[in-house]
Amino acid sequence: MKIILLKTIPVRRIECSCKNGAIFVIELIKISIMKKILSILFTFIFLASFTSSAQTKIYKENSSSYFDVLYTLKDNKIYRGSSTNFTDLKYTISGNNVYNGNSTSFTEILYTISDNKVYRGSSTSFTNILYTISNGKVYKGSSTSFTDCLLTIKDRKVYHGDSNSFTNCLANYNQEVEMALIAILFGPY
Repeated sequence: MKIILLKTIPVRRIECSCKNGAIFVIELIKISIMKKILSILFTFIFLASFTSSAQTKIYKENSSSYFDVLYTLKDNKIYRGSSTNFTDLKYTISGNNVYNGNSTSFTEILYTISDNKVYRGSSTSFTNILYTISNGKVYKGSSTSFTDCLLTIKDRKVYHGDSNSFTNCLANYNQEVEMALIAILFGPY
């Protein structure tokens, strides 16, 4: 009896014979193929772990240079520049609140984000509205008038005022960022 195996990868064949005359054929996958499979598996695991801790970079104007990083967002924290060192920590985000530095204390709430609005401190009173976000634009206070437009956000770029001209680009970013955070980082208040 002869067994025919279809081979899709290179193998090494070892024949073994027993006392009763039977011959067994053992086919082994080459070590190099196993190394390649393990290499692919480890690469996949590395990339999956890297993606889960990915950082968002916000760059100056139209740049994407390491030297022009204004802010780094990682794990609900915003750092100055390209650093993720605690000494460069500017804000901590928890829920709909933005805190000063590494704090999550009620007394350290700088901004509250609610219903496309950014409020001063822990308040959600109409008297404490700093910014209103509507249709890719950030407006002063509760206004949505073009005369009160502070920032325009389009295609991962932040523009000054009611413009999307190349010359008015303040910043760009490499991954999606909540518009309210852009307002906090680039708004005048």
